Parts: sequence; structure tokens; C-alpha cells
Amino acid sequence: MPAHHRVGLIVPSSNTTVETELPRLLGRCPEADFTFHASRMRMHTVAKAELLAMNAQRERCVLELGDAAVDVLLYACLVAVMAGGHSEHRRVESAITEQLAAGGADTAVLSSAGALVHGLRALRARRIALVTPYTRPLAELVVGYLEAEGFTVADWRALEVADNAEVGRIPGERVLAAARDLSLTGVDALVISACVQMPSLDLVQPAEEEFGIPVLSAATAGAYAVLRGLGLPADLPDAGSLLRAASPVTG
Repeated sequence: MPAHHRVGLIVPSSNTTVETELPRLLGRCPEADFTFHASRMRMHTVAKAELLAMNAQRERCVLELGDAAVDVLLYACLVAVMAGGHSEHRRVESAITEQLAAGGADTAVLSSAGALVHGLRALRARRIALVTPYTRPLAELVVGYLEAEGFTVADWRALEVADNAEVGRIPGERVLAAARDLSLTGVDALVISACVQMPSLDLVQPAEEEFGIPVLSAATAGAYAVLRGLGLPADLPDAGSLLRAASPVTG
């Protein structure tokens, strides 16, 4: 019998994508089955002030998911964490771990921001390109965060969508068109969606085949982090190089 794991998700209240894409991805794992348990933080507009206000709701969400005794917890809002400044994913993950440990839990704690950083390092990517749904100031924040982590962002696009509900309805054709507009010469990896709310799962494998470089998204990086956090092989079909067993893994 496959092992069973409970996956906890902290998501913005207007997010409609992560609870769709992550189960689709992890449903391809033959070694385990998963249930998903979400707690929500109020947020409608993707703007720095509202993101920081949303983050203030984190402790309540952690308490709720602690009650569900989840095995792994993913703080699933990449830009909200990055809005806190360089290395914020480490501080957030540490704070959540301490809060859960105070209740006696040893939950594996992850964040979408940290998952993207670790996913890029697992691919040994140094020079990267990004597609984001954000307004330009927030996209620049994400670029700066990743550059502070040691990556060179060679090119990027901001789709300038501030309404988070609308982010969840961005057509794949628009995302792929933005990716095709990037200069990918010398790029080691393409992040086709640097946001767990912008749908992209069906684009990752076709884009990798089209562009001839590793392609990942916040969703595939999150799935990779969940699998690694649970000690499971990061080997899922049709989800890009990151989720192939042969992918190199670094710290």
C-alpha cells in the first residue's frame, strides 16, 4: 500500500490554482497518496501593502493546519514572502517550524519562495528567465530577490495583472506568448510562472520541449519541495526536468 501523507497549504483567500495544480502533480506519484488541507489568508489585490497585511494572518493559519496534523506544510504565496525582503523565506519557514514545534509537531515546513530557489539550484541553474503575472514593481521585487540568492535574471516579463482572481484566469496562450518573447540565449532555466496562482502546469513540458532548456513553475517547484520534504523521489511524468529522478539535487 502507498504511504499516505497530509499536505497543508497556506494560501491567499483569492487563490484558486494551487489547490488544483499541486494535487494534479502529486497524484502522479506512485509511492504515496495525499490529501490536501488549506487555510486561507484574506487577499484580493496583489500589491505590497496588501501582501504584508496578508502575511500578518499567518499564525492563525499555522494553528489551524497544526490541528489537522499535516505532515508537510507549504506557505503557498511566492511574492508575499519575497515582499518581506532578502532571505525572508528562511525566516518564514523557521518561524512556522518553531510555532508547530511548540505544539509538539515535527511537520516539514516549506514555502513557494524557498521551493523556487531550491528548485533552480537543483537544476544547477545560474542564468534564468521569468514570466510573472505581477505589476512591474512586484516583478522587480521578485527579480531582485532571486538575484540576491545568486541567480542572474537574464530576461523577464510582467503581465501587469493586479487582481489576484484575474491572475488565476490568465490564459496559457498569453503566458506562453510572454515566454516566447524572452531572450533565452545562454539561459539555464525558464520559470514560466513565478506565481502559484497563475496557471501553467499544462505549459511546462511543452515549453521545455519547444525551448530546449529546463522549464519549471512555482507549482512544479512546490511539488518538488513537498516530495523531497517527505523523503519521496522527485520523479513525476510530464512535468519538466525538475521532476525527473535523474535531475541533480544540491543543497
